Amino acid sequence: MFSHVMIGTNDLDKAKAFYDKLLGTLGVPPGAVDRHRVFYRTKTGTFSVSKPIDGKPATPANGGTIGFLANSPEDANAWHATGIANGATTCEDPPGIREMNGVKMHLAYLRDLDGNKICALYRVPKA
Repeated sequence: MFSHVMIGTNDLDKAKAFYDKLLGTLGVPPGAVDRHRVFYRTKTGTFSVSKPIDGKPATPANGGTIGFLANSPEDANAWHATGIANGATTCEDPPGIREMNGVKMHLAYLRDLDGNKICALYRVPKA
């Protein structure tokens, strides 16, 4: 359904350094800069960080969350720890298992340097 997700930033260099480290914990290669944007491309989709083209400050979406797939609970925890170590702030509950409608997920939530809410998610296989 989706081809890409793009969020805004007020400092492209800081955002690139942050997301290079953060997404690197999930096996995503460093981003490619294209003018006022950074693209992170994988075979499952594209994530991008961009300076707003209208020249106004970037602001986070109220109620929005961007979720990244993790390959294990350990990867989600490493993602979270890397985010904290590089200026993100934790939000919601601490990283761990959440259960909804019989589905177990290991989730880790952060606010990035611009206040965007992001998440690492690992779906726990059914026993």
